[in-house]
Amino acid sequence: MVLASSTFAFTICFAIWMMFAVLGIPIKKMLDLNETQFGLLAATPVLSGALVRVPLGIWCDRFGGRIVFFLLMLATVPAIYLIGRATEFWQFLALGLMIGLAGGSFSVGTPYVARWFPKERRGLAMGIFGAGNSGSALTKFVAPAIIAAWGWQALPTVYAVAMLATALLFWAFSATDPSHVSADTTSFSEQLAVLKDRRVWRYCQYYSVVFGGYVGLALWMTKYYVAEYGFDLKLAALLAACFSLPGGVLRALGGWISDRYGAYKVTWWVMWVCWVCFFLLSYPPTSMIVKTVHGPVQVELAVTPWMFTGLLFVVGIAMAIGKASVFKFIGDEFAGNIGAVSGVVGLAGGLGGFVLPIMFGALLDLTGVRSSAFMLLYGTVCVSLVCMHYSFRPGEKPAQANPLKSVPRAA
Repeated sequence: MVLASSTFAFTICFAIWMMFAVLGIPIKKMLDLNETQFGLLAATPVLSGALVRVPLGIWCDRFGGRIVFFLLMLATVPAIYLIGRATEFWQFLALGLMIGLAGGSFSVGTPYVARWFPKERRGLAMGIFGAGNSGSALTKFVAPAIIAAWGWQALPTVYAVAMLATALLFWAFSATDPSHVSADTTSFSEQLAVLKDRRVWRYCQYYSVVFGGYVGLALWMTKYYVAEYGFDLKLAALLAACFSLPGGVLRALGGWISDRYGAYKVTWWVMWVCWVCFFLLSYPPTSMIVKTVHGPVQVELAVTPWMFTGLLFVVGIAMAIGKASVFKFIGDEFAGNIGAVSGVVGLAGGLGGFVLPIMFGALLDLTGVRSSAFMLLYGTVCVSLVCMHYSFRPGEKPAQANPLKSVPRAA
């Protein structure tokens, strides 16, 4: 019941966290925003959701996940409702920061769920909970229909009611175990001592790719389909869900695979799959004149919508598995301080999700090439592959870490 209620609550939180992926399109038209401003609007909730992950993870260790999760959901309800009454760009940004708190629920739910399961099942449990990322796809299915029926102002009202109902259902069906609450008086600075461990920084890099990249693309792809291929909002959101849905639901599969084959091997192959797909997606539509013996021949090269959707689908699967494998590292190596470490790594992933849509928009404004977004992601995956290659040796096994005073391994 704890796992089911937590996963459902996280799914709704993630759907609301990603609401500007669809809601931002009519707002962009209403306010006449440029691409960079749209990226900022879409990414603003991600910023606050990332920044609160560290304190929320620590509070989860100290006070218990149930009460922190419940109060967090309640705190977002007024801001969600007021989005439908906003009229100025700065108002959307300010309220976006408030609803972004919903994204911090990941750093509460992960340690809350993990502590109910033994180590050999923890990867699968965290993967099932992480499947709540599919809330991004839920928004792409639900939001266009609500907007088409009642206008964009109705969506925040519906989501505010949904968040309130979810908070009450979570409290009714979840449970508290006093043994999961930390009894020590460790200071905030001592809990953040994990930042001295180089493993934490590696996992931050990996998670900024698999989660930050997922969030960035989930926010950007609906608009990409509309602008690049001329699809209407409903069809664009549906095709974008082909990336968002497997990117969330299959996280549970990633947890099971990581339990069976190990976090390092799974993460390594995830990065290689993303590397190949991003290389293909980076290629912009191109026209070439080829000189042949029979005269010049014009050649058109472009990724069709169906090829594009297929490659995104593969990326979504890879990122889902990668998100689970990174947290398998954390669950195995920092079991005693999982709240603080998951908060730090979640912060890195969230910041990646905040920065990427803004960079996507800035690159598009500067270059005029929409596939420049995938060129950027290709570069981030290259950094992760190099980092993994030089950080691990064949046959190396992760050392068990002291919960608060982990000793860095030699790279």
